[in-house]
Amino acid sequence: MTFIRAFAAGLAMLWSAAALAQGMEEVPDRGADEGGGPYPTLLIAGGTVIDGTGAPPIGPVDIVVEGNRIAAMHFGGAPDEVRNRAARTVDASGMYVLPGFIDTHGHNGDPGKAPQPSYGYKLWLAHGVTTVRGVSFYFGPAPDLSDAARSRANTIVAPRLIPYAVFGDKWSGGMPDTPEKAREWVRWAKAQGYWGVKFFNSSNPSTFAAALDEADRQDLGTVAHLAQMGVAQVNARKAIEMGLGGVTHFYGHFESLLKDGTVPSYPKGYNYADEQDRFGWVARLAPQAVEPGSEEWDEYVDFLVESGATLSPTFNIYAASRDVMRARNFEWHEDYTLPALMDFYSPSLTNHGSYYHDWSSEDEVAWRNFYRKWFDLTRDFKNRGGRVTAGSDPGYIYQTWGFAYIGELEMLREAGLSPLEVIQAATINGAREIYEPRGVAEPPIGSIAVGKLADLVIVPENPLDNLKVLYGTGHRRLNRETNQLETVGGVRWTVKDGVVYDAHRLLADVAAMVEAEKAAR
Repeated sequence: MTFIRAFAAGLAMLWSAAALAQGMEEVPDRGADEGGGPYPTLLIAGGTVIDGTGAPPIGPVDIVVEGNRIAAMHFGGAPDEVRNRAARTVDASGMYVLPGFIDTHGHNGDPGKAPQPSYGYKLWLAHGVTTVRGVSFYFGPAPDLSDAARSRANTIVAPRLIPYAVFGDKWSGGMPDTPEKAREWVRWAKAQGYWGVKFFNSSNPSTFAAALDEADRQDLGTVAHLAQMGVAQVNARKAIEMGLGGVTHFYGHFESLLKDGTVPSYPKGYNYADEQDRFGWVARLAPQAVEPGSEEWDEYVDFLVESGATLSPTFNIYAASRDVMRARNFEWHEDYTLPALMDFYSPSLTNHGSYYHDWSSEDEVAWRNFYRKWFDLTRDFKNRGGRVTAGSDPGYIYQTWGFAYIGELEMLREAGLSPLEVIQAATINGAREIYEPRGVAEPPIGSIAVGKLADLVIVPENPLDNLKVLYGTGHRRLNRETNQLETVGGVRWTVKDGVVYDAHRLLADVAAMVEAEKAAR
């Protein structure tokens, strides 16, 4: 069987388009009581602004929003005439206002674990995520484009949805297996309205190169999960040389940095189709790569930076590999993770990512050591001017929507990004990765500035001091004056496209979905 056919068969096994179409629910229209606005004039008063560019906090600032755009920013307070004409005022005194967060790696809509897409959409919004790049949101024929259009019109409760299509998916022409057919598929995807292409290393080099070239011609973004079955032919270095814009996950990097040989050494009996083998072995790849600080390492990092590639590590999606007990018992599972989703997360021979069949302390230690080198690569790339973005890849491996995104921000911090750099990765960096392929030099989202779209996060605590205050469950701490535990933080308001959402209400809606499923069981 050729790799193309093997890949297509694997994709069919993991995501059945037929099952998806049968079990997927339509996102309901936004109710009259779900979010307010956009308003002729909205005033967000008295907050301390962290603008996303890397600048330090500044405040108090009154932000004036007209419709869905930031119309003015008044440092120290807006004039009375501005305050008086506001149709709504959000009191952000003592709070922090940030640009809406951007998740550059999103999926949604699997009926086996979360059949109502608004479950994920509301969790994203409740954690301040106002834009999600779907790579893709759904596999097979599905409402990626219609959901995106409805979100643009604010007729559903959802972040701004940026639809990418997986190479070869969604049309009826089969997997493109020639350069000519690859170009045809890319042109088709552009004509449908997709903003970019997600690759799974699913073709031979000439076909891959043709698709990348055509995507560039069509002003489409490109990102790749350079899967093990194709990485011997096209590793990250080769893919970037061919024109790939972004690398997600870790795949392809260490294969570009091998100490000996051109392909990794696999253990006897290894079987990629057995996911415990697939993911258990990955951690054993790091020792086969050169060491941080070596001449080969530094040359590769310089190559990544000079090429203009973007890295979206998605550290969090594999984090359970280094401590599965912790991930299984996250404090939000009880109230906010659907029972069917918890079932999906459990060890399984059929569910993608549920690979903890016999997960040992040796596996976890290997993954902790793997992360050290992966963190080093990301940090060195960032320090030399490379662009890092924040993506969560939710819905797998105990990573629930929204909560997983904040987990990614914490792991970016662990990798060596400063708190301000973490916010950059979550905001302006993600915006630039999405909009640059379209020829837009300064994106309309990703920072707080006059003229930008009104995508904002309002949180009571300073996330630069503690990223945990962004979790929907907040942060528990001891009040040293009362000797009582208290919960602080949690996003208070999320503004998307000028529409003000109560994050507490969004979380309550999700909790009701979870309770309803438990009751039905």
